Amino acid sequence: MAGLASAIGIAVEGLAVSLWVFGLAVVLIVFGFHKIGGIVLVCGLGVGLFFRDPERYPARTTGVVISGADGKVTDISQVEMPGSAGVSCHRVSVFMSPLNVHVNRAPVAGEVTRVEHTPGQFRAAFRDEASQHNERNLIVFRDLGDRPIALMQVAGYLARRIVCNLRVHDRIESGQRIGLIMFGSRVDHFIPTEFALTVGLGDRVRAGQSVLAELNP
Repeated sequence: MAGLASAIGIAVEGLAVSLWVFGLAVVLIVFGFHKIGGIVLVCGLGVGLFFRDPERYPARTTGVVISGADGKVTDISQVEMPGSAGVSCHRVSVFMSPLNVHVNRAPVAGEVTRVEHTPGQFRAAFRDEASQHNERNLIVFRDLGDRPIALMQVAGYLARRIVCNLRVHDRIESGQRIGLIMFGSRVDHFIPTEFALTVGLGDRVRAGQSVLAELNP
């Protein structure tokens, strides 16, 4: 299943759904329900577009934090690093629209030290309070320089399912696929202040490619 998904450039989580929709469209068309079958076929194309999973390769992996999501930078602020009482960090929020690629990727190479899912509401993901009240999944990494970097997958109004493929003690590479959020949402990146941000509000970024921050010289 994973091999087929990779071959056609679609996330494995969406392969079964896509095949089912396309199969239904074929059956409807074969039995003469051409209009309905055509509509279902278009829906199948939409599902395939949503679950697309293009290959991504970061241009740089040393001393940088890579975006974990495709989308638009909607918030940059100073907050407390998750799990580190009183330690300030940069928070860079990337909002994913339904048209963006929804596969999330690791922002750094290193080890997973914490994975914590929190049930919650499904408010609009672009609102600041979404990270406090919405369903979310926190992943904390320890990079190769022994620095904590955190990523939070936040469900939105349409997004009703968060997928995370990581467990504590997993070793990961920068840009590695780590999961996805169904039907758009938001990903918050928590970055130590020893990194200088390289993006601004309104910038468009790509998961596994765009550099969000680099170590201060």
